[in-house]
This record gives sequence, structure tokens and C-alpha cells, in this order.
Amino acid sequence: MTGPNPTDRGKLGSKIHVICDRNGLPISVGISGANLHDSQALIPLMGGIPPIRSRYGPRRRRPAKLHADKGYDFDHLRGWLRRRQIVPRIARRGVESSGRLGRHRWVVERTMSWLNGCRRLHRRYERKAEHFLAFVGLASALICYRRHIRSRHP
Repeated sequence: MTGPNPTDRGKLGSKIHVICDRNGLPISVGISGANLHDSQALIPLMGGIPPIRSRYGPRRRRPAKLHADKGYDFDHLRGWLRRRQIVPRIARRGVESSGRLGRHRWVVERTMSWLNGCRRLHRRYERKAEHFLAFVGLASALICYRRHIRSRHP
């Protein structure tokens, strides 16, 4: 098991974690303390992915591939994803540059930018984590609603 990143140890506040599809729509969201390493949030977030309706066949319960940056480059995470038949596309620390994932990474950065556009999430005012997570969920639903309206009325 890995510990927190040495640069994250003393940080105060919260982090928002998000898994999104290739269009930038949030599929699973979560929060954690700012002093927790990003890699420790991957497994709970993957467990929060709901069944997704597909055009052909039964509902999908897992993505085919997962693109992530170097913060998720751990053998136990790669093995966990492979055991669930998910292809990990994770940049290797010290071997590959993060620029190679740039075309996939910007989708997540854009989704985070949409979430940060909600003033309520920009600064955490709630004491309870459940309340803050509820606001993150509402913001994600609002993002999905806006994208749906935009796709129906060009």
C-alpha cells in the first residue's frame, strides 16, 4: 500500500476527484482530504460508476479503458484494473512524459474547469463532507443537463 505524497502531507482543504467519459461528462465524483494521495481515490471512484446504457447489448458496468496521469502509476492499481478487464492507459513515472496523454487529459481538465466554475465548489463552506459531496453531485448533474440541452438545441 502506498502512503501519501510527501508534498501533500500538510495540506488543508479538500480535493474533488472525477471520472468522466470521453466527452467530459462526469460519471463518478468523490471528495477527499487534500493530504490524501490521488491514487487512493481511484478504487472507490471506480466502484461508484453506475451501469451505463449502450446501444447494443446489455448495460455496461465498466469502461473499456482508463486514461490517467503519472499519479496513478502503481502496480497494485494496474493489477486491480486488469483483473476487471479494464485496460490501464497510465503514464509511467520516470519513463514517459505526461504530454503523451495530453489529448485525453484535457477532457478531464475541462471537466474540472466546469466544476470550478460553480462558485459554491470553488471554496468549501460546508463543515460536513456529505454536504460538500452533495454540492459536487449537483454541479455534476448541472453539467450533464447543460450538455444535454446543448446537444438537443444547436
